[in-house]
This record gives sequence, structure tokens and C-alpha cells, in this order.
Amino acid sequence: MEYLSLQWRPDHLCEPSRVASWVDAMHLSPYALLAVLAVFMLILGCFLEGISIIVLTSSVMLPMVQAAGIDLLWFGIFVVILIEAAQITPPVGFNLFVLQSITGKDILAVTKAAIPYFFMLMLLLVLITAFPQIVTILPKMMAG
Repeated sequence: MEYLSLQWRPDHLCEPSRVASWVDAMHLSPYALLAVLAVFMLILGCFLEGISIIVLTSSVMLPMVQAAGIDLLWFGIFVVILIEAAQITPPVGFNLFVLQSITGKDILAVTKAAIPYFFMLMLLLVLITAFPQIVTILPKMMAG
């Protein structure tokens, strides 16, 4: 009986190939694709930890991002900022619980205090999307 529980995996809930073909069928522009992926990752951030989100979604996202012609280095920075924003979204934003344990305040107070930081991260995502050179200038300079 124990072996049955070991056969269940989260990827059975939503097969990556099905999700990729569903998003691909929408024929989205690169910016619309980024918006869809951002919303999807923020929703996942409400329930999962950051590394889990990356592990579960990277096999689906990378082919779509590459096909859209988005720079993978830039996308990596985009995902890191997005994951950090997802970690402060209720109900299970893990960084909210860390802040709660450090400050000793209730979760509602911590969530209210984290709201401005969430919007700053969203503004940062808009800025690096509008001006990708913010992310790519140093690596390009180092590459020569």
C-alpha cells in the first residue's frame, strides 16, 4: 500500500506538455506570455515554496520562453524577482511567516506591512520588462 503513495507526484495534477500546448495555442506575444507566466507563478506562490515553483514550472516555461525569443538570462532574473514577490503573498507566503516569527506580530499586521514591498517588486518587474538593459548590461560588458 505504501508504494501507491510514492507513485503520486504533483506533476500528475497538471501535465507539463498539456499546459505548454494550451499556452502555445493562445499565440501570445512575448509580453502577454510573460504576463500569463507571472500570474501563474504568483498564484503558485500563494501555496508553494519558491524552489518548488521553479522545479515544477521550469520544464514547461523554458521551451515557451525560448520559442518567444526572450533572453534566458533576463528571464532568470525575472523569475527570481517574481518568486520573491510570490513569497510575500498570502495565505502561505513563506516569508510572511518568517517575518511573523521574527517580529512576534500577528500575520495580518505582517501582511499589511509587506504590501508596499510587493508593489515595489511588481514595479521592478515592469521596469526590467520595459528596459531589459537594466539586467543585461553587466553580463554583456563582461562577455566583451
